Amino acid sequence: MKKRFLYVLGVFLVIQLIVPFSVYAQEKEAFKKEHFIKNSDTLNYRILFPKDFSEEKEYPVVLFLHGAGERGNDNKAQLTHGSGLFLKNQEKFPAIVIFPQAPKEDYWAKVEVDREASPFEFDFKNTDAPTISLNLVMQFMDKITAESFVNEDKVYIGGLSMGGMGTFEMLYRKPEMFAAAFAICGGADPEIVKEYPKGFNIWVFHGEKDDVVLPKYSKIMAREINHYGGNAKLSLYPEDNHNSWDSAFAEPYLLSWLFSHTRAK
Repeated sequence: MKKRFLYVLGVFLVIQLIVPFSVYAQEKEAFKKEHFIKNSDTLNYRILFPKDFSEEKEYPVVLFLHGAGERGNDNKAQLTHGSGLFLKNQEKFPAIVIFPQAPKEDYWAKVEVDREASPFEFDFKNTDAPTISLNLVMQFMDKITAESFVNEDKVYIGGLSMGGMGTFEMLYRKPEMFAAAFAICGGADPEIVKEYPKGFNIWVFHGEKDDVVLPKYSKIMAREINHYGGNAKLSLYPEDNHNSWDSAFAEPYLLSWLFSHTRAK
């Protein structure tokens, strides 16, 4: 009797593990696999359309840039962090959500990274030409935002770690495109904020115990953005290390804050 009970209990626990994973996998498939080709370069991306999508309507667009750990060519890993936030809020905040993927050998931001140092050291090169991957994203965003079903006044960007760096840089290279942004555990050359639109709204997040990308980078960016007439919110998590994205995605007002903004004319 005891053996049978343990067997049934084991089967039950396995089912409990498999079913959520299966549902999770099916939900991720809501992000359709696509790719954008320009000349000889290819950008893999996933795209989520609102339920009951219609080309006769206009929708906000959210561009999300992943971290260095999600680079590759599987067109899948970039959904690891952040995709669930948009999936579970699809009905409340209907939007077109785009998750591009950078290959292993490339980076969103123009920066040299010393990975031998602890914590990592970053030498930002924002005045140089963008990386291949970011340039592809810029061209793709020009294409998608020209579509009739896109509300050009409600285009947003966000990212984490390498993607947070890419977010700061994208705002520098495309200051006219975005209505608001969020950047998690990232950083950039603070000189670039001089090119940000006056009054631009951005929410910056970082863990105080981050030993990969030091929190000073976010603190400096938020300070400089406000100094030059922007509107930067800074949320610091005292107990978080580099994975401060978990806390950021748990913020109850993140999406309502993001979608409340409209591009300044």
